[in-house]
Amino acid sequence: MHTGINANAADHQPKQSQSSMKHIPTSKGLIMSNITIFGAGNIGSAVAGIAVKSGASVQVIDRNPDKAAAAAEGVTGAKFGEATISGDIVVLALPFPVYDEALAAYADQLAGKTVVDVANPIDFTTFDLALPEGFKSAAEYVAAKLPNSKVVKGFNTTFAATLATGENDGAPTVVQLASDDEDAKKSVAAFIEAGGLKTVDAGPLKRAQYLEGYGALQIILGVTEQTQWTGGFKVVK
Repeated sequence: MHTGINANAADHQPKQSQSSMKHIPTSKGLIMSNITIFGAGNIGSAVAGIAVKSGASVQVIDRNPDKAAAAAEGVTGAKFGEATISGDIVVLALPFPVYDEALAAYADQLAGKTVVDVANPIDFTTFDLALPEGFKSAAEYVAAKLPNSKVVKGFNTTFAATLATGENDGAPTVVQLASDDEDAKKSVAAFIEAGGLKTVDAGPLKRAQYLEGYGALQIILGVTEQTQWTGGFKVVK
């Protein structure tokens, strides 16, 4: 499995984009000791690096186990379809079109887990959001598919470059999060901040539709070469 620009979106760029979203209070005690990441592409590798820096034990699952093992120093690589999920937090760093296969293969193992949806579901022929009928966001689709999981939207408003460096225009990269489960959201924020980045709380999971629109716009600006993939929108706190 792999991720591309359609799996995530947000290198940050403009200098004064003010945000009224609140900071998510975190505690080191909330950091999960085990994190699993599906996908060893740019986003998956960047998130794996953050998770390793946070002190977590990190598993990366990909179709290519060698690529998974090389995603970041210190991770354990595993093969999709054969691996057993070891993480309490599971990050879906995959293009949205392959979500159904992953969710079907691992639905039972994902029950009770905190599942982070990273996707920006874009139709690259039109640059419109492409979602299954009846859903306003990829995150809400995942939540419907995984009723026994705690779904968090995150990492889709930051490009891989600023996640990997942890910096955006001279300041720590800010990851925006949305979820209906406050403890799940705090646990994700905790490992992100322990890894050296910052977070803001976008509110309940229904706000994922705004984050996906935000992410889509950044991708469009990148594809049309109006911004660089090492830049993007910036949240100023």
